[in-house]
Parts: sequence; C-alpha cells; structure tokens
Amino acid sequence: MSMTDPIADMLTRIRNANMVKHQKVDIPSSTLKVNIATVLKQEGFIKNYKVISDNLQGVLRVYLKYIDEKDPVINEIKRISKPGGRVYVKSEDAPVVKSGLGIAILSTSKGIITDSAARKAGVGGEILCTVW
Repeated sequence: MSMTDPIADMLTRIRNANMVKHQKVDIPSSTLKVNIATVLKQEGFIKNYKVISDNLQGVLRVYLKYIDEKDPVINEIKRISKPGGRVYVKSEDAPVVKSGLGIAILSTSKGIITDSAARKAGVGGEILCTVW
C-alpha cells in the first residue's frame, strides 16, 4: 500500500522517537527526506544522518540530539503544507518561527532551504514544515 504523505511520516517518526528518547530512528529513504535531514543537521536539530542502501529504496537513519541526554533539541516538528492543502509563500512572507528560535523548511527553486535562507535569496516556495 502506498503512503499518501511520506514527509508527514518522516516527521512523525522523528517526533515519536524523540518522545521515547531513542538515539536513532530509521525512515524509508528518498531524495527529499535526505535534503530535509541535511537542513536539520545544518541547523543543529539532529546529530547526524546516513543513508543505508538495501535492495529496495534504502533507509535514512537519523541520529537524534538531546540536551544533557534527557531533553530533546526538537521541541516541536510540524507539517504545514499537506497533499490536500499546499501552502506557498513569497520570499518576504516566509514565516519566522518562535521569533527566530525555530526554522521553517521550504521547498524552493533553489532546493530545500530554511526560511531565513529563502528571504536572503529572495525566493519563495512551499512551506514543508516548521521545527523548533
């Protein structure tokens, strides 16, 4: 059976693993998910990630990050644009999450980037999710 929203599945797996304090979480891999994981790592929300190849689509293993080994760095990770209702913004309308403490991840013509990078580059796009 096919999944209707693989990005929401990825975010839910990360959210659930954070709640039970797992060190890592395995997610079915795709290029978009790897790009999202790259942004999360660059912004310091996860320790690392790696793509494990198998005979199917591959596995994206995300290593979660905690403060003092007990409090997760990711307080909230939320899907914004959904398959049934896409949310697009212009560069100047890119959301500021929690007064700059969090990030919004956008899919733009320049690739998967944060809200601040989209404003700086002057490109708009689809808001995939917010993280703080």
